Amino acid sequence: MKLDTRNFGVIDIDEEKVIYFPEGIPGFEEERKFVIINNEDEENPFNWLQSITNPDLAFVIIDPFFIFPEYVVDLPETVQNKLKIKDEKDVAVYSIVVVPEDLRKMTTNLLGPIIVNIRERLGKQVILDDPRYTTKHYIFAQEDRGE
Repeated sequence: MKLDTRNFGVIDIDEEKVIYFPEGIPGFEEERKFVIINNEDEENPFNWLQSITNPDLAFVIIDPFFIFPEYVVDLPETVQNKLKIKDEKDVAVYSIVVVPEDLRKMTTNLLGPIIVNIRERLGKQVILDDPRYTTKHYIFAQEDRGE
């Protein structure tokens, strides 16, 4: 299937890779179909969550465990049921990244991870009830940010 994107132009995607978000993503509830566009540079941990219907809507995402190995995601049973999660192996976790002009001040949202059941191709942004996390965790250490 051909997909028109602002960042990548027209690309071919496998329809089997489309992820359905039954509730959309908060703030973008009308957008329900996305695909993950992996970075071609395997050393680069940043990927894209691209809307299928809106070429201008794409989120930079990252596997939060890459930056924060101690990160814990405790999914409520209601979320597990909505996403038809039966096995932990079927779950992929991503967090949305905010990329400011000064790249050293890049942050990621650990409070609202994107949860994907890769077997069922279902996704949801979940808001965690965990005071350890916020919507703006710096990706780079303080010294790397020039502070």
